Amino acid sequence: MAISEEKRKMIAGELYDAGDELLRSERRRARQLTHRYNHSSPEEGEQRKQWLGELLGRYQGGTIEPAFRCDYGYNIYLGKRFYANFDCVILDVCEVHIGDNCLLAPGVHIYTATHPLDAETRLGGAEFGKPVRIGDNVWIGGRAVINPGVTIGDNAVVASGTVVTKDVPANCVVGGNPARILKQL
Repeated sequence: MAISEEKRKMIAGELYDAGDELLRSERRRARQLTHRYNHSSPEEGEQRKQWLGELLGRYQGGTIEPAFRCDYGYNIYLGKRFYANFDCVILDVCEVHIGDNCLLAPGVHIYTATHPLDAETRLGGAEFGKPVRIGDNVWIGGRAVINPGVTIGDNAVVASGTVVTKDVPANCVVGGNPARILKQL
């Protein structure tokens, strides 16, 4: 895989220029693959699996319902028996690791991309990312948002509409904006 200095910085979570030609080319590739995937028919199951295998960093045969969007794809690592319902968005400027037996309800958004708080730096076009890790047996409810740098522990449940800004411990239910623990499992 080709690497530029800006791509190295992106993957490392450092400030980088998203306008880098290699990164722009890789985003175009991801958009082409997701476009094909999203506009394919359900009868094209084997072809869909092939496209996901080309797109993702690790794909072990789970299901992603169209429409699916991502930045690069190669930073997404999915465990076994993964399922994402309609309208999943994963902004993967840094790695996203999702464990085995995870369920994402419709409209779940997972973000690794973020921007500097300082306006002058932000206006210069720099951005950076923080990785996201989701453990095994996690269920994320519809329209939940997982923000950059978050880790969600094994067996956790994220209620619909929740905005997760901090780590979620294993074996609990979280909900709200921002997320708070509602119940221990």
